[in-house]
Amino acid sequence: MKKHNFFAGPSILSDYTIKSTAEAVIDFAGMGLSILEISHREKEFIAVMDNARSLVKELLDVPQGYDVVFMGGGASTQFCMVPYNLLETKAAYVDSGTWASKAIKEAKLFGEVEVIASSKDANYSFIPKNYTVSDDIDYLHITSNNTIFGTQMHQFPDAKGHLVADMSSDIFSRQIDVSKFDIIYAGAQKNLAPAGVTIAIVREDALGKVSRPIPSMLNYKTHIKDESMYNTPPVLPTFAALKTLEWYKQLGGVAAIEKINIEKAGMLYDAIDNSKLFKGTAVAEDRSLMNVCFVMNDEYKELEDQFGKFAKERGMMGIKGHRSVGGFRASIYNAMPKTSIQALIDTMKEFEKNI
Repeated sequence: MKKHNFFAGPSILSDYTIKSTAEAVIDFAGMGLSILEISHREKEFIAVMDNARSLVKELLDVPQGYDVVFMGGGASTQFCMVPYNLLETKAAYVDSGTWASKAIKEAKLFGEVEVIASSKDANYSFIPKNYTVSDDIDYLHITSNNTIFGTQMHQFPDAKGHLVADMSSDIFSRQIDVSKFDIIYAGAQKNLAPAGVTIAIVREDALGKVSRPIPSMLNYKTHIKDESMYNTPPVLPTFAALKTLEWYKQLGGVAAIEKINIEKAGMLYDAIDNSKLFKGTAVAEDRSLMNVCFVMNDEYKELEDQFGKFAKERGMMGIKGHRSVGGFRASIYNAMPKTSIQALIDTMKEFEKNI
């Protein structure tokens, strides 16, 4: 029986990425050695890092004045790294979900933090809007997609160029204007690679403006200067990231991927909206293209466990919703094929037919 991978992260990767990485584990670049055991200073791996950084710039049309860095530590390390490097007087944050809330907590260690908007009171079921961004902030931090709650920013706020975004769960899923941002960061384990590597796209002239000393490993300038090789990088996930980026280019780039993602999400949301059993949890205008959260309608609530077992028996893996929302969550990242989404829709219809 085919398994369909709807896990929220670590999550589905393309067959191209998995097969290429598996081959490199046996024999990397014809060296007769595994990528798991070679030095990151060998020219073969330096080429991997250079090509990965170059492809990020190409796929996202990164303008001059920005650099791309690959680091360890996950997006959670970026929660402190951003304010360490940028927060001198005051920063503004939009509280749109669990990860935004965690980022706010870390930033408060470094200076004044103003939470200018929040949807917490509504269990983060929508993206806050209609807030004012003051001119006296060092930056505004947003989370572009909220994995747990299934909401996504479809328009970015104007922060006069001083915008920072956590794009861990929707990077490369749609076209963005990088020039609007000081920093974009993303953990790899949803749309890029296995867990273990994080990328950041950094406007170089945004750095060097804080008065505090910054430890070398937490200083973006360190990683820019040493081209992501200041210390031993996460070698295997970086290689897998390169393979994913190559695959994205083969698909036609981010514009082509965005078109596919809109179609995939539309299929699943239509099935939810036209079902008597299910309903979405996020407001329609803020629904995520990456994480589709849904629950049983109130009169069928007692059937949730039954449907979960029914779906798993048919190969639907990882659709259990986060405890903060309950119900179900289908994470449909870039590598998710339309056939798997159709299989989930067919499973939902089959279950409903038997009620």
